Amino acid sequence: MKILLLVLFSLCLGAKSISFNHATQNPTRVYPNSSESILSYSKYISQTKNSIVNISTKSKVKQTNNKANPFADPFFEQFFGKDYKKLIPKNRVKRSLGSGVILSSDGYIVTNAHVVQDAQEIEVSIADKEKKYQAKIVGIDIDSDLAVVKIDKSGLQAIKIGSSKHLEVGDVVFAIGNPFGVGQTVTKGIISALNKNHIGINKYENFIQTDASINPGNSGGALIDSRGVLIGINSAIVSRAGGNNGIGFAIPVTMVKDITAKLIKYGKVTRGYLGVSIKNITKELQSLYKRENGAIIINIAKNSSAEKYGLKRGDLVYRVGDKQIKDASNFSTVVGSYKPDDTIVLHIERDKNNKQISVVLGKKEADIIIAKQDKLFDGVTFKYNSNLNQVEITKVQPNTKGYDIGLRVGDIVVQVEKIEIFTIKDLKRVLNRYKGKKKRIYIKRNNQIYMVVSK
Repeated sequence: MKILLLVLFSLCLGAKSISFNHATQNPTRVYPNSSESILSYSKYISQTKNSIVNISTKSKVKQTNNKANPFADPFFEQFFGKDYKKLIPKNRVKRSLGSGVILSSDGYIVTNAHVVQDAQEIEVSIADKEKKYQAKIVGIDIDSDLAVVKIDKSGLQAIKIGSSKHLEVGDVVFAIGNPFGVGQTVTKGIISALNKNHIGINKYENFIQTDASINPGNSGGALIDSRGVLIGINSAIVSRAGGNNGIGFAIPVTMVKDITAKLIKYGKVTRGYLGVSIKNITKELQSLYKRENGAIIINIAKNSSAEKYGLKRGDLVYRVGDKQIKDASNFSTVVGSYKPDDTIVLHIERDKNNKQISVVLGKKEADIIIAKQDKLFDGVTFKYNSNLNQVEITKVQPNTKGYDIGLRVGDIVVQVEKIEIFTIKDLKRVLNRYKGKKKRIYIKRNNQIYMVVSK
């Protein structure tokens, strides 16, 4: 098993800005009221379909597994000599399909980061039309699983942008994309839940859950309301077999707007860094605090903003500015929405007394990625936290081996078999040592140690 350390570089096309095509933010809802009428959404869906694109990518994958190559058998060496291996292709071409949404008439398109992040070549076709356009990456944000690409084409139909603030469970929604590469497809459902986190897919999670059928190839496509207005970007499903089970997740459009605007302007998303480890309030801790909601600080990084401005272990953060904090995941998302050098006001409870602390955020370091070719941690993104000297999991793709064995976003890898893990090099070394063997992997989650097993 060979692990490749990759650093993700985004192609910035220059500092730009974008003007979104906004729809009415709080529309009036209409309900069926006549037996003589048919409830149809075809008018609004047809207006939206030309804003949805199919995306196909090509990437070169280095051949590292001899078992997967039939010509690696010693049988061939007997007949063709030792030099015959030079004729065996060392790389193979990997092809993937996804979807995207046109944000502007001049060719900016949003999709999922996992659709394009490893691509050497990206082709875009609009609404099942045969003409294909070469696309360039403008920027990728792994933590939110969003990316922006651009094609050289003007006069495109930009989708109308809605708002996540006025969504309600039970609203009718449609997922539009290119499932299994069969072409543009529309499926219908409702909003099943809002503000879903702790899914273990992305670092920053605030998903819209829907039962609209989402399948492989839908990633990066649109989730629209009954007016044909964008309310989310389809991102992931929960499935044991890889198909739709009625549990799909979309990134809310408010987050999409924020992330894509930064990617278009700067080519990347740089988040403010506070430097704390946090956890939720548990039943055991509830008696120690007046409040039931918030995020408890359990560790503070050295030389971080949190240390500089006087935050302490045990502080309960219940508000940031005017935003109420529900739990640890919500706190991470809120802090991550600010930039380095932004000043935020933290409302904390310390020893059952309220306190306000103004903090100037620092800069968050870039993630280090272990490539998907790693069979043990297939679909998992790791980051070395130099302040805490630990290896953290920042992303887990669903329906991969890493997800199936129980790894989740936020886990800290502390030990593999008898070897403690402090750096990415430690992890690489121990995985090579136990290559092909069953391994016990110890992780720290919510201040508790868990063990998962993988071969």
